Order: sequence, then C-alpha cells, then structure tokens
Amino acid sequence: MSILSGKRILLGVTGSIAAYKAADLASKLTQAGAQVDVILTGAAEKFITPLTFQSVTGRRAYTDKDLWGDEAHVMHISLGKTADLLVITPCTADTMAKLAHGIADNLLTVTALAATCPLLIAPAMDGGMFDHPATQANLQTLQSRSVLVAGPAAGHLASGMSGVGRMLEPMELLGHIRIALGKKGKLAGKKVIVTAGGTQEAIDPVRVITNHSSGKQGYALAQAALDSGADVTLITTPTALTPPVGAKVIHVKSVQDMLDALLNESADALIMAAAGADFRPVNAAKDKLKKRDGIPQIQLEAAPDILKTLASQSGVAKRFQVTVGFAAESRDLLANASEKLASKNLDFIAANDISANDAGFAVETNRITLLFANGEKENLPLMSKAEAAEKIIEHIARLLK
Repeated sequence: MSILSGKRILLGVTGSIAAYKAADLASKLTQAGAQVDVILTGAAEKFITPLTFQSVTGRRAYTDKDLWGDEAHVMHISLGKTADLLVITPCTADTMAKLAHGIADNLLTVTALAATCPLLIAPAMDGGMFDHPATQANLQTLQSRSVLVAGPAAGHLASGMSGVGRMLEPMELLGHIRIALGKKGKLAGKKVIVTAGGTQEAIDPVRVITNHSSGKQGYALAQAALDSGADVTLITTPTALTPPVGAKVIHVKSVQDMLDALLNESADALIMAAAGADFRPVNAAKDKLKKRDGIPQIQLEAAPDILKTLASQSGVAKRFQVTVGFAAESRDLLANASEKLASKNLDFIAANDISANDAGFAVETNRITLLFANGEKENLPLMSKAEAAEKIIEHIARLLK
C-alpha cells in the first residue's frame, strides 16, 4: 500500500460500539506506513480507551481534555492543517449532524472545521437512525460539500435489529481511504480496463478447460490504477479474490464472454492481464459426461484471440489509447513475448517466466521483463505483484501524457 506510506491520517472516533473496528483500522493504516493521529470524543472513550490507539499506532491519541490543555489554542489547527485525510469512523448520527451544521463543541468537530484536507466519514448507527429524514438531510448537506461517505452497510445491529447502519469493515474502509488519497493521482480523469484470471471453456455442465492463473496480478493492477486516481473497470473470471473497492466489476467465464465485454467498453488504457484459453471444445456436452460411457473424445478448436480481434477493429485507436499485454511463457520468453508484442499491436508487454518458483501463477511475487513497441526493454527484479503493478501503471501514465 505505497499510497499510504508517509501519509498523515487523522482518525476521528465517535461514540459507537463499532469503535473497536476503528482500532483495527488504525493498526492496518500504521502497518501500511501511514502516520495515524487519533481523536476520540467523550462518548468514544466510553467504548474504547486512548491507550488502545496509542498501542497500535505508536503515536499519541487525543481527547477533549487536550482541547482545554496548554496547547488548546493551536491543537485543532495543527492537527487539521497537517493531515492528508480526515477519516471519522465510526461516525454517529450526532457527529454527522454537528458536521452538517458547523457545531464545534469538541476537539474532533472543531478540528474538522479547521481541516483543509478531504473528509471521509463512515456512518454507524442503530435501526432506523440512518434512514431518518434528519440524518438523510444531514447526509445530503455533507455530500454537497464534497464530504466522502463510505457505507453504512446493512446487517445485524447492536440492538438485535437488522437494517442499514453497520459500519464498514476495516479492509473495505482501507479501500475507500486509498481512493480518497488517490483522487489527484497520475491517472486522475482516465479510465482503465483490467482483465484478470483464467478463462473457463465448458466441456460439459460440470467440467471446464482452464489454466493456473489466480488473477492476483490483474487484481493488483486494478488496485494500482485506483490508487493513481483512475476510473477502473475490472473484467474478471471466477477467482477467490475480493475485487478492490471502487472498481466496476464485470464477471465473465469464457474467452468469448471476455471479448464480448471488451467490445462494449472503451477506455484510455487496456491491461490484458487475464490468461485467456487458446483452445476450447468445439461442442460442449449438454449433459454431464459419465465415466461408464468410456473416455470421451473432445475435439478442440481455436478460441477467439482477444487482442488480435481488438487490434483489427476499425477505430481501435480511439477505443484504447494504450494497450498492454502479458506473456506468461515456459520457454523462449523474450522471443515469444516480442512476437506477441508486434502481432497484437501492443504498446508494451509484460513477460514473465512461469517456470520460476517465485514468479508467475499463484505466488505473491513476480519477475517481469517489460518490452516496448519502440524497442525499449526494462527488467524488473523480483518484487511483489503489487509493486510490479505500480511499475506498469507508471509506464501507462507516461504513455498517456
């Protein structure tokens, strides 16, 4: 999460049972390299202590007592003016009302008035409170002032009721925080499409032809594009991964599904990280093939070549300004990648040797060679797939300039 490294996050915590989730969020932000300063309201202290936050952030946690201490005349100014983002989570109906009407009767709300950074709130309240007209009016007021709102979710509430009012989980909130911090990034105002995962070609209603792609590199690319401020569409095959917060997700299975989805989209950049099948059964059986009927003879045909099809389309230059491909090879890596770069009219291609134990499918790391249409080459050392994704996004941003 390099987007969080060195960032100053001001975390406001208000009086809700969900305050314990804020401690988890503070811990995750700190582990990601952010400097987290926490302000607790008096009501929040009824649920969780400042010591809890100091323990997970390694930094002082502030309360209303500090408002009336020796530093009171500058405390809220210094906190509000130096933060990159103010996050209030959980944000109660009471605090939402105070923010909407400019009431500054505690350290958190007076700091919110003084802050010049973006404000993100994660509402949390019990049954019926979020849907109440007063809360909805306050919400509209805050949104009209460009306050970012994450949640709330529907589900089981502290009272035992079910409804809208649950604070989002910390990992989901991390996604919203990343989007808030990346709004003015190098791809702000750009649209990026990323494909991910291994396609599935049906043999019968139960079995498919697929490959070992986990989708991890594609999902990392989608997240890196979001971190850079892009509007991201993720076209993904079935995986065990959770799509990054903020991405528009299109679920597909086969190569034909993916091609159809792409033919209905346009973007500034296309990153084809998915591993599409080269072959598919000519005819998928309507019923499950049974062992008792003997070994079936499955006739294969070439599956559609997505990149070649897109390259042959008239007006493709307007559909995608930059097109990036991937070459997962077990032999003749650079030769095969170079051929693919040229034949599919790519701006650049990321080639990786899938025979390596520490790169390629399933693992968390990758070792990639980038080949460019202008003849340039860049060898990336072994790095996490998230770091590799950031490098690729940097090159896309350079080309889009």
